[in-house]
Amino acid sequence: MTTGTPLNLQDVKGETMTLSHEEQYQRSWQERQEYAENMQPIIGRLYRNKGIEVVVYGRPLVNATTIDIIKAHKTVERFEHQKLRLRESFPLLEAISKMELAPGRVDIGKLAFAYLYKNAGEGQTLQQYLDSQLSEILHRGDQIKPVDVVLYGFGRIGRLLARLMLERSGPSSKLRLRAIVVRGGRKGDLEKRASLLRRDSIHGPFNGSITVDEENVGIKANGTFIKVIYADSPELVDYTQYGIHDALVVDNTGIWKDDKELSIHFKSKGAAKVLLTAPAKGEVHNVVYGVNHNMIQPEDRIVSAASCTTNAITPVLKALNDEYGIKNGHVETVHSYTNDQNLIDNYHKAERRGRAAPLNMVITSTGAASAVAKALPELKGKLTGNAIRVPTPNVSMAILSLNLNKETNRDELNNYLQKVALFSELQDQIDFTSSTEIVSSDLVGSRYAGVVDSQATIVQDDRCVLYVWYDNEFGYSTQVIRVMNEMAGIKYPTLPVNK
Repeated sequence: MTTGTPLNLQDVKGETMTLSHEEQYQRSWQERQEYAENMQPIIGRLYRNKGIEVVVYGRPLVNATTIDIIKAHKTVERFEHQKLRLRESFPLLEAISKMELAPGRVDIGKLAFAYLYKNAGEGQTLQQYLDSQLSEILHRGDQIKPVDVVLYGFGRIGRLLARLMLERSGPSSKLRLRAIVVRGGRKGDLEKRASLLRRDSIHGPFNGSITVDEENVGIKANGTFIKVIYADSPELVDYTQYGIHDALVVDNTGIWKDDKELSIHFKSKGAAKVLLTAPAKGEVHNVVYGVNHNMIQPEDRIVSAASCTTNAITPVLKALNDEYGIKNGHVETVHSYTNDQNLIDNYHKAERRGRAAPLNMVITSTGAASAVAKALPELKGKLTGNAIRVPTPNVSMAILSLNLNKETNRDELNNYLQKVALFSELQDQIDFTSSTEIVSSDLVGSRYAGVVDSQATIVQDDRCVLYVWYDNEFGYSTQVIRVMNEMAGIKYPTLPVNK
């Protein structure tokens, strides 16, 4: 026996029938699943054949499951206070698939919601509206050449960068992962490297197929052959003998930190540019994508992607400084333990870090507060910082305690940050949550530099405390990929343009 008030609906034959609430919900769910299933092949073809990355309010749909597509649409109501149904966005996706477009990032959620509920394109047909909104990539050829990429070092960040590049591999992909360089070469090493890429205790299994090619000393992943090069130092490597030329070398080792030290990579034939996935010293640009990536010039051969914490806090600090001004403040990071710490008590050159990481909270230092000034010079000397390492393997939090130049209140501040997360040039860096139940494990795999926890925000007059979550592995890696694209001259527009 079913419960609930019956509802009269028209079936496909026009006959009146009675459905209970439960039956109505089930039918609605089935409809959403069917639309999501129909969207998947279109989204895949758009990316593989045209280089069009489809998103819904910033949530990527390339390689997404049907449930991911449904959940992405659900986020629209959270921000707009009105639903966007899959049956409403599907016609736009279908129309876009038939258009002659150059590569770009297209937010079908924003396009559909604006057209249906904000009177965008008033007086225009759907096709006329799409032509006007996507004019920047309409009837434009793809002029961007692929760039060879070498991962020097294959640890936590190196393997996540590989995953990110491989999930988007195909004819339209411009960052071509050609090789990884590691020390070793002992028996069984190749299989172990492949296994670590195939399985991850935190981020789960690799989304695709991985096999080992012993004869050619490489790994095959999702149709891509990745040469594994064994070398103890860059000057011992000749990339050209493997058909690799003008490569972007991503240094994940952290061994070399300044321009002089990192120049060792140019002793490798075939290396053109170097990106360091750690804070740099000296004159090397420390880049936080979304904040100061425009400082990268074509002639720059060495760039740093700064640290995970710097990437997490700088976009939020920029947004706050732009709107309210920041007098001064303190940044406290609650950071998951890393490989730099010991599993059990043992000698460590740094203070406290020798104590067992899975068992202790460990007070340590962070350079993130001072590093912010390298990306955002107007905050130089205004921030202090410290860190606490905690017994979790991934996902960290930055607590920003700030004195502002003008007074505000909690709702106003949160509303501003939500708008920034949706409709600003920082939309790929800042995410925003209104959940009262979110915890660190919920943020594993977040592709944003930082996620503002709005329910924890504290504001009193000109003082505020903000809590910013960040996946210190995956979120940071997505920022690194963005810097890689910038260095490689790979620039695609995100449409529609925020207004």
